[in-house]
Parts: sequence; structure tokens; C-alpha cells
Amino acid sequence: QVQLVESGGGSVQAGGSLRLSCAASGRAFSTYAVGWFRQAPGKEREFAAAMSWSGGRTSYADSVKGRFTISRDNAKNTVYLQMNNLKPEDTAVYYCAAGQYLSGTYYNSGRYDTWGQGTQVTVSS
Repeated sequence: QVQLVESGGGSVQAGGSLRLSCAASGRAFSTYAVGWFRQAPGKEREFAAAMSWSGGRTSYADSVKGRFTISRDNAKNTVYLQMNNLKPEDTAVYYCAAGQYLSGTYYNSGRYDTWGQGTQVTVSS
């Protein structure tokens, strides 16, 4: 099983950009699909983006489509979330999650085996 550590969060003004990283330790990271979820204060955790274990398929929430891009570098055991044109409503704690050989229904948080500790993203207007 892999362990995940997020980084790259911070504070930015609306319209700005951030790139989150999720570094994985452990074996066989290339067999894990990876997702990014977020949780705003007082709200439930919600799906943002995911990439299949092969890297050939991506999935995005409608709220971030066209602004966020997920990518992975299996050689570095790292997944990235490039976030552009950030909005105040993107403010949340962002978590990466991994599920071995997970396919389909990437938006379902219950299908992921491992979670990182989260990184805070704050977007001011």
C-alpha cells in the first residue's frame, strides 16, 4: 500500500494559479488510480479530479473542468493538480487519494484505499 503526502497549497488571489503535488511512497504506485478531493469549511468532501492508474483516462468535476488539470509522473511517484483561474469557492483543504486498479466511478471517495493529510488552498477575492 502506498502512503501519500500533499504539498503546494497556499493563499492566492482570485484568477491566480497553484500547483498541488501528491508524493507517494511504497510499491507499485503505477497500479493506483489517483484522485483529488476537497473539503470546504462546513461542507462535505467533494470530488475534484482523478486519473486512471494507466494515465490514459481523466475525470473532472464540472466545477473545475477547464480550469484544473491532473497529471502524473510515475517515475517520480507523484501526481499533480494544476489549478488555474482560481475562484474563492475553490477554497478548501485538498486531499489526494489512491486506489489500486480502481477504474470507473472515480468520483466515489469510498473506492479509494489511501488518503493524504491534506493541504490548504485559500483563494481571496
